[in-house]
Amino acid sequence: MNEIQGREINQKEPLTSTRKSWIVFFVVLGIAFFLFALSFFLGSTNLSPDRSFLGLFGQADNAANRIMQRIRLPRNIGAFIIGGGLALSGLIMQTSLKNPMASPATLGISNAAVFGANVIILAIYGTGSNSFVSVNDSPFTVSAVAFAFALLCVLIVLGLSSFHQFNPTTVVLIGIALGAGFQAGTTLLQYFSDDVALSAVVGWSFGNLERLTMEENYILLLVVGVSLLGFEVFSYRYNALSGGEGFARSLGVHTSLLRFVSLLVASLIAALCVSFCGIIGFVGIIAPHIMKRIIGNDHRFLIPTSFFAGASMLLFCDIATRLIGQGTSLPVGAITALIGTPFFLFILFTKKGKAYDFR
Repeated sequence: MNEIQGREINQKEPLTSTRKSWIVFFVVLGIAFFLFALSFFLGSTNLSPDRSFLGLFGQADNAANRIMQRIRLPRNIGAFIIGGGLALSGLIMQTSLKNPMASPATLGISNAAVFGANVIILAIYGTGSNSFVSVNDSPFTVSAVAFAFALLCVLIVLGLSSFHQFNPTTVVLIGIALGAGFQAGTTLLQYFSDDVALSAVVGWSFGNLERLTMEENYILLLVVGVSLLGFEVFSYRYNALSGGEGFARSLGVHTSLLRFVSLLVASLIAALCVSFCGIIGFVGIIAPHIMKRIIGNDHRFLIPTSFFAGASMLLFCDIATRLIGQGTSLPVGAITALIGTPFFLFILFTKKGKAYDFR
């Protein structure tokens, strides 16, 4: 009798775990879309709810229409996609590198993008007072150059790592070294720049969603959306990889190829996000870890829930910047760091009195 009951319990556990994962998925999905809808009615301008709603469809007065369609709509859509994209990128990097601290910044991507932005902004501004064009006049040019340098960094990291079969430790160390090199280059460029150019490059590096356009959101949606579907299709391979290198190979998973493709796609997502809005930290680390703690390491559910958790986190932080700023534009990257630091320490050391297991 005890053996039969034990078998029944073992058969019920996967169903219970799956049911819990579905519940968490729909809860996180609901939170993300609730914050997305709420963000349209909160801002530095005191628009009434009815003006905000009508302005979103171009049926209000001209001022409300411009604010809703040209400012809040691109910003909110961008926050949703970028937050989810950074979380997705962080999760895949953590799984591929078997490193709990892996994030979109691990491979030096963020520092490379900032260096590229510094190069083009200083080229645009020249000597500052003799500038013939403003950065705001060519925002896509700055983003394109930033993305090009981020992509160059990714290719160098993966190219050098190929000599060691994409060993996770090697990938991380090369990324750290390249990141430090790009950061040093950025420091030198800023040291020799004048006040006007320095203000422009420092302002760009702050994580800021205000400069997003619908055209950039379309690009983000295409890249992040296709990547999300692709990662979900191969979720069983990531489950196998989480079980260890030998276990994954015994199931027929080509671990080196999987790691290469995963890191390449995850890095492209991160590079695109950083090139469009600057550095936004902690989202790529915290959101996946929260979901791991709640539903475990089943990537079938972990991938989509991490995406929507990241979207929720960035939307919440962006709403906080509007409420705290009171008419001024605060960099959302600073808010994610302020919230993320204590929260990360909290989830790190609060698992029934034990350090959090990141596997």
